[in-house]
Amino acid sequence: MNIYKVYLDNLTEMLSQFKSDNNIEFDENELLRKLTLEPPKNLDHGDMSTNISMLLSKYLKLKPIDVANKLLHYIDKFPGVDEVKVAGPGFINIKLTMSTWNTCIQKILLNEEKWDKINLGEGKKINIEYISANPTGPLHAGHARGAVFGDALASLLKEVGYKVTKEYYINDAGSQIDKLVDSALLRYDECLGQNIKEIPQGLYPGEYLKDVGLELVNKYGKNLKTKDKADIFEIVRQVSLDVIMKIIRNDLFRLGIDMDVYTSEKKIISGNLLNETLSILEKKDLIYKGVLDAPKGMNPDNWEKREQLLFKSTNYGDDTDRALKKSDGTWTYFATDMAYHLDKINRTKGNLINVLGADHIGYISRINAAVRALSNDNFSIDTKICSLVNLLEDGKPIKMSKRSGNFVTLSDIIDSVGRDVIRFIMLTRRNDQSLDFDFKKVTEKSKDNPVFYVQYAHARCNSIFKSAKIKEQDLSIEDFSFLNTKEEIELIKFISLWPRSMELAAKNHEPHRICYYLIELSSLFHSLWNRGKDDKSSKFIIENDKKLTNSRLCLVKAVALTIRKGLKILSINPVFEM
Repeated sequence: MNIYKVYLDNLTEMLSQFKSDNNIEFDENELLRKLTLEPPKNLDHGDMSTNISMLLSKYLKLKPIDVANKLLHYIDKFPGVDEVKVAGPGFINIKLTMSTWNTCIQKILLNEEKWDKINLGEGKKINIEYISANPTGPLHAGHARGAVFGDALASLLKEVGYKVTKEYYINDAGSQIDKLVDSALLRYDECLGQNIKEIPQGLYPGEYLKDVGLELVNKYGKNLKTKDKADIFEIVRQVSLDVIMKIIRNDLFRLGIDMDVYTSEKKIISGNLLNETLSILEKKDLIYKGVLDAPKGMNPDNWEKREQLLFKSTNYGDDTDRALKKSDGTWTYFATDMAYHLDKINRTKGNLINVLGADHIGYISRINAAVRALSNDNFSIDTKICSLVNLLEDGKPIKMSKRSGNFVTLSDIIDSVGRDVIRFIMLTRRNDQSLDFDFKKVTEKSKDNPVFYVQYAHARCNSIFKSAKIKEQDLSIEDFSFLNTKEEIELIKFISLWPRSMELAAKNHEPHRICYYLIELSSLFHSLWNRGKDDKSSKFIIENDKKLTNSRLCLVKAVALTIRKGLKILSINPVFEM
């Protein structure tokens, strides 16, 4: 039972009655959008707290505390309410009866598959672009964080009713591809026997490019360089991309990620989308020829002032207008990016989410402006920045990977700790905060390791059922009045917060909230288990009391069920034995 939804529904019904009784007019839908019902910061104040008095005060022209006193006798009649009090400037705190919480756990277990269902998305489409690493080498630790964040967010939004497209943008055009081709040709020569003593500065040094050189030799032997220069470039470009994207796809597969769409930058450029983008902006009078000032922090004397085709991004809150074409008539990278976002808008017909690295933080305002302009403000974009990952080994910075050339590959990390550890640890901090990934700490078996702590809670639930010699599905879900200790009720209350926690995580695009919830749930469960070590009456299994044992085992089942639901959103397999 989603108990918060139950009492929100009660408040909604009360509003209509209160409106009639007091002969006032207000927009119920607008008020309900601002209405909150959540646990008070101080749990001694009750189980739920609402701001409804503050919202109604302006219509009644009374102080919120006076409105609150008017509402008390309405709320006091809600089923399951034990006590209602006014606090502070007018918050209403609600305490529920013990039997209400007993009924809550019963209804959760009677409807275990659907009790937490939320239809926040209502079938709306949403596109999440994440990873989108340049196809010039394997994925590294920084990519791992964006990959896990984007994938967990996609799973979370699907869970609450959105139709999600997971997209990878392949940057297969531009100067980095020119450099990739030159680097691959060097490895091609090496595979043919040429002694390469040192990789020239400016080229990619990673040994993974030997795979590209070998593939070129296998396909073309010694004859590749007999072809026209343009043909050589295109052949090497395509072979390089095929080999590296195969490496990237395999790494993503090992991390538990399967993208829905891979979009090529080159196809965006070669298609008609750039002209379509320009046409839309022209019709809206959003482009002009002008001269930009030097970027902030740059010496104006070092800035070449030249006339360019500019987009009026300042009309949408950007700090400067943005160039679409250079003085030589070629498109800027931003113009191509605008065309790509138009493509996403046309395909998705819904809101967009971009997951980018910390080096793209200055790109947010211009992309927001682009999406607003191209979608007529019908759709929005939320850009989530993933901060840096510091790789450590027992507190010390880790050495670089030889194969990659200058970074630790995602494949290295998966080999070392496994996908589930990576997926969980990458979400133990907010995406915009830096994260320390210590190989020793993330694999140690202690309460200081959050992934172990959560998995151990689930395994411990399973071990309790083994000790009781009963399966989860064979429990009797009837009388829960035996669950009456402070610790048991606290655990039930926290389990009941699961749908609300999931909803807040989805609304704010913050999948780390799921990790936080699972860690706190595990902490409460471990504390209850530890209590049984010192107090035999608090054990889950009481040999001479089958009804009490059954009730407590049902509570254990609810814990395990909720942990599995959270881990499923994170695409992590629960552990049954440790």
